[in-house]
Amino acid sequence: MENRFEKTLAYALGAAVFLLLANAFPFLQMRSSGIENIMTLPGTAVELHREGYTLLAGLVLSAIVFIPAAMLCAIVSLAVPLRHGRRHAWLVPAGRFVYAMSPWAMVEVFIIGVIVSLVKIGELAQVIVGTSFWSYIGFAICFTAALAHLDRLSVWREIEAVQT
Repeated sequence: MENRFEKTLAYALGAAVFLLLANAFPFLQMRSSGIENIMTLPGTAVELHREGYTLLAGLVLSAIVFIPAAMLCAIVSLAVPLRHGRRHAWLVPAGRFVYAMSPWAMVEVFIIGVIVSLVKIGELAQVIVGTSFWSYIGFAICFTAALAHLDRLSVWREIEAVQT
């Protein structure tokens, strides 16, 4: 059991580092007809807001940054106490949050959408993927691995074991 929570914790912390990097550097750079545009993940939401799509900007930023970041915090707050067999009041709410929000973390959907868009945009402009793109790929892999190591049934059994 202990090894599983160590792996979960390692993947979650790796995902957190990748997510920080993904938000700190350029995601894509496009050039066409002498016009150059550099896009960052937070800049995407800012541009959507400027164009009048405030709700969409919030949804996009929530699905690709805020919800996954909150889930990472919840995963870490689950993995650390369960790894040590410690009882904490937040274990049940954190577990409920992780499993309730899993469908709303659109990490893999975002990656697939970006790749499809790159194929289409690549025909019209020169596209250069930035450090943030590769960091987000690393984040998606680590995030998915962290969730995969949190088997719902065994996590709830472990929470019950430490709560009694």
